[in-house]
Amino acid sequence: MKQHFFCAFLFFLISCFALSQTPDLLRLEYTAIPENKSGIRTNRYRAVLNVPFKIKTHNYLVIGAEYNKYDFRVGQQLPFNTSTLERLHIVDFNLGYSFKWNETWRFIGAVQPRLASNFVLGIIDNNDFRVNLSGVMMKEKKDIEKPFRLIVGLSFNSATGLPFPLPVVNYYKRFHPNWSYTIGIPRQDFKYHSNSGKHVLQAALFLDGYFINIQNDVLLPGNAVGESISLSALVSAVGYQYKFTKEISLYALFGYSLLQEGLIRDGNRNSAFTLNDKGNIYLRTGFKIGIF
Repeated sequence: MKQHFFCAFLFFLISCFALSQTPDLLRLEYTAIPENKSGIRTNRYRAVLNVPFKIKTHNYLVIGAEYNKYDFRVGQQLPFNTSTLERLHIVDFNLGYSFKWNETWRFIGAVQPRLASNFVLGIIDNNDFRVNLSGVMMKEKKDIEKPFRLIVGLSFNSATGLPFPLPVVNYYKRFHPNWSYTIGIPRQDFKYHSNSGKHVLQAALFLDGYFINIQNDVLLPGNAVGESISLSALVSAVGYQYKFTKEISLYALFGYSLLQEGLIRDGNRNSAFTLNDKGNIYLRTGFKIGIF
């Protein structure tokens, strides 16, 4: 019962802090979650592109998009047809605006419409559509002995089913020339930076997952009807990053999901069938051009 409650809490957090909330200008990424005791295997392909436009001296408009494709495989027989769940898609459109609030703080606001579906009907259904709204304040000091960055604000996502926004908190500090940490949601990490600045080793704890509409619904045992599919995972990982420049890098993560719950949900977003509640090996690699 405690695990189910905590996984439900993870689902709300993952829905609120959408995958598209990233400071990256470009990201190409591959994630593999191999088959475990539940017989489930998932591959994710992710592409992110955000383009900033300078409006005034300290004001920026950001327009971008993100695409996630999930290849979903079941290695054992389930009591319903899974063929329409083999390809899952998430498409985000990003529109953000940032301006200098005062000498200390910068405001960042974003609107992120989302389509999340298996798209088997060849059309866009009303239930495919979600929207994320966020507004945060950022305080950053770069040119000091111990650089830091603090982000606080609010985020609302229609996928959570909650009629109010949830808090956003993220704090980064380079407390030593070779060491830094990040505390917040959806990610916490502890990093070692080489003297050359080219190599970064890290230990991380982060949330991952999705919430996707099933257009054609799925008839489940007991006459239940599945209308959406979700994954909530708390992942512990170690990783390596190679930096070509301060902004451009390759990276790889190897980890394990400490808590995981893959569900088919009914029309009220309650659990209708558990697909995967076992821990998994978690592999991720990619290329990115980031702001920080």
